[in-house]
Amino acid sequence: MASVLLVIHLFVTLALIGLVLLQRSEGGGLGIGSSQGMGSFMGGRGTANLLTRGTAILGTAFFVLALTLALLNRGVSQQNRSILDSPPPASAPSAPALPAVPTN
Repeated sequence: MASVLLVIHLFVTLALIGLVLLQRSEGGGLGIGSSQGMGSFMGGRGTANLLTRGTAILGTAFFVLALTLALLNRGVSQQNRSILDSPPPASAPSAPALPAVPTN
């Protein structure tokens, strides 16, 4: 379940990044060229409304998925609460000591 939500979260994140990059900073619609870029499909105002609504929907989906994944992960990892609470692994080999370098 968490793996499926994580993949969906990744797709929503990439779509949100792409949608934000398409917007112009002054809110004029598609940032790729002028408002004539969409042809007769939509005007500048309609494009801005579409991008704004899409950003709001994807942003909401992003936060809902992030909270859901956090709650699912909290329920799974009750044993080790923090990386600092767990002892270091005992089977880790120690590094060989380096010879001392004489100083003058």
